[in-house]
Amino acid sequence: MALAPRVNVLLVCGGKYHDFDYARLELLKLLAEHSRLRVRVVEDYREASAFDGADMLITYTCNVLPDAGGQSALQRFLERGGRWFALHGTNSVLQWAREHKAWEAPRSAPDFMRMLGSQFIAHPAIAPYRVDISDPEHPLVRGLQTFDADDELYLCEYHGDNHALLHTRYAGAAPGFTESDWSRGDRQLVLYTHRHGNGEVLYCTLGHCRGHYDMQPLMAEYPAVERGAWKLPVFHEILRRGIHWAARL
Repeated sequence: MALAPRVNVLLVCGGKYHDFDYARLELLKLLAEHSRLRVRVVEDYREASAFDGADMLITYTCNVLPDAGGQSALQRFLERGGRWFALHGTNSVLQWAREHKAWEAPRSAPDFMRMLGSQFIAHPAIAPYRVDISDPEHPLVRGLQTFDADDELYLCEYHGDNHALLHTRYAGAAPGFTESDWSRGDRQLVLYTHRHGNGEVLYCTLGHCRGHYDMQPLMAEYPAVERGAWKLPVFHEILRRGIHWAARL
């Protein structure tokens, strides 16, 4: 009896201000639950040939943007029908605005953000928030119940037609960011799908993690170890379903 075909996974995991060692290991453990998945790990989008050989893509990054070659590789991946499971800070690019003494989200990669369907703009202080089910009949979230996540609540700018699967609402301020007024209380997507060309993106904003050394050189020692939604069984269920979706298992 012939074996089921191998699935080539490209995991992009790297950047700033997060514990990428922790996130990388946790994702690899989940990927290892499927013997058909063979994983290559890179830190950024520079090696364009890696995308051409991938059957599915997972990204967990922060302040990592593709250059022209990397963007073309991502475009080719999606145009040929690839599935991209993007996590947490993939849509985040930050720079320090000295005049405001705050973080700002420059609109310096519009095509990349349009591929993803969103761009991170700000978040309030980490605190538990309610996550609601947007489309209870969708197989990626069917059977899940409303839950609380002690994670970064991503406040985003959205692009294109996103299909909401999980959402939350926030009305208040985001101190420390130049775009700090979020008092309108608009719905913020926590999990959504976004079609681009023949391919599709599944974006999950959950998954913040940070250790004592991950804010260097801004500070020598970050005071707390943060594990965000990684502590929740429901987040691991979402990750498993996302991997299953991206791999077409």
